Amino acid sequence: MKTKQLIVSAIGILVLGIMLGWLIFGGKSSNDEQSETNAIDQIEEVWTCSMHPQIRQPEPGDCPICGMDLIPLESRSNSNPLVFEMSEDAVKIANIQTTQIGVEAVNGKGLKLSGKIKPNETQSASIVSHLGGRIERLFVSYTGESVGKGQKIASIYSPKLITAQKELIEAHKVKATSPKLYVATVNKLKFWKISDAQIQSIIDSENIIETFNIYANFSGVILHKRVSVGDYIKEGEVLFDVQNLNQLWAVFDVYENDLPSVKVGKKISFTTSSIPNKTFTSTINFVEPIINPSTRTAKIRANINNSNHLLKPEMFIEGVMSTENSSNESLLVPKSAVMWTGEKSVVYVKLPSMSIPSFEFREVTLGRSSGNNYFVLDGLSNGDEVVTNGAFVIDASAQLNNQSSMMNRKVLSTQIVSLPDYVSKTSAEFKSQLGIVLENYLELKDALVKSNVKESSTAANSLVSSLDKVDMKLLKGKPHMYWMKQLKLIRSNGIKIKESTHLTEQRDAFKTLSDIVISTAKSFGVSHGKFYVQFCPMAENDKGAYWLSKAVEIRNPYFGDEMLTCGSIKDTLDKNYQKKSKIESNKSRSMNGHNH
Repeated sequence: MKTKQLIVSAIGILVLGIMLGWLIFGGKSSNDEQSETNAIDQIEEVWTCSMHPQIRQPEPGDCPICGMDLIPLESRSNSNPLVFEMSEDAVKIANIQTTQIGVEAVNGKGLKLSGKIKPNETQSASIVSHLGGRIERLFVSYTGESVGKGQKIASIYSPKLITAQKELIEAHKVKATSPKLYVATVNKLKFWKISDAQIQSIIDSENIIETFNIYANFSGVILHKRVSVGDYIKEGEVLFDVQNLNQLWAVFDVYENDLPSVKVGKKISFTTSSIPNKTFTSTINFVEPIINPSTRTAKIRANINNSNHLLKPEMFIEGVMSTENSSNESLLVPKSAVMWTGEKSVVYVKLPSMSIPSFEFREVTLGRSSGNNYFVLDGLSNGDEVVTNGAFVIDASAQLNNQSSMMNRKVLSTQIVSLPDYVSKTSAEFKSQLGIVLENYLELKDALVKSNVKESSTAANSLVSSLDKVDMKLLKGKPHMYWMKQLKLIRSNGIKIKESTHLTEQRDAFKTLSDIVISTAKSFGVSHGKFYVQFCPMAENDKGAYWLSKAVEIRNPYFGDEMLTCGSIKDTLDKNYQKKSKIESNKSRSMNGHNH
């Protein structure tokens, strides 16, 4: 313990001596002043953790929570509050996983269903006795036994039939004088299903038949045996229930939220564990019109040819119904990527071609579910890479970093206020080169106003090419770092518009591109002319969207001819923009009073 105290004392004395020496002998040359300025800048720099943005320290080091290296807050800040950046280490620690969505994800997949094999009700029948009497003998004696149409199944003793035979013999004798009596007795026997041959045999032999045979009028297997030998039965009483198993039903339960995807005529395939490596295919021919209030499901069914008798009623089956649809319903997003469900759901999309892993907060409109996926109605495009694991980590970090998140979804509206001011530090040459980029942006805007996909793609290509002509060496320090981030975002969204063949996808990317271009123009300034920041409150599903224009009149790039003049001017950019903004800001502060 004494040794440790001596060491600490020695270090303290050494540090005190160095400080005294510096105070006594140190001078303040111009180099020293520059060093001091740099030191102050370093002290003012804030270091944070990409995994835990709530950590704020004045110097580099390790995060006290996860031990990761701290990073400069300014270098991690983002002009677009919808985009959150993480280091590679943070991505690994948070176990961030992504999935690329697209039309191809639908093919070969579908709605998974469970159900049972059921008898086809249209292929069932009951064998009844047309006579009342006593069962003398059964030729079919157990459930499950097969019977064929015309097969003898029982014999019956009927007192009524014996009486009718006697009447027939007597009526035949007076047939010549009482033909109607004879016809009536014959019809009575025919009503009891006595054949013409049997009737003629009774007349010829004049012998009473005490028992008559009953024949099957339907082929199948016995489902229920309802009589035994010696039973007295009434006329029309059921002897056996017969089911033909050559045709069966595959019956599935469908939850009510999946019913919109179920239609008569859709193909469905299924398997059963009783018959491994065998897949059966059929077509839906009936959708039950009533929801079961207990299970919230409706039943659907398909006819199955079972001539080989492989399938048996009550077998459990697992089916997959094809969900291939029109192109506007072909995009699926995994349910694990969606952080909350409803008309407006939230996902995070990994931005491509970024040196630092960047994830964009994206609101999407979802349709019905399909197995472990949702159909995407709006907000995502084919090829987007969505976060399927770790989205909550990204969202929580974005919220703590005062960026757009589920609980902080209005940050975008305040981004103009928090933009950096590099106008005075930016050379006229850079502003002139940036002006060329803005001109190419305006050509892209005009192409979208025309709703011309090919022209928009060409204009986007020109915009991306113009970025290469901007000399980044004209900027130093923080303005340089800020431009590098803006450059990547403009390029990635420009490429997305260039490669897209769908107008909706181009306009979605243009919305993000416009926010970035507006931020860039306001931060670095414009060299000449006026640019109008215009806004349409109905774009982006009534969330609203901005764009730049050199014309005062509104020409809406998000709707084109559908709503060409929808919008208004929200701001004006010229070479004096930052000065005017500061004056207005000061006026606003001086007018603030005590409000309730």
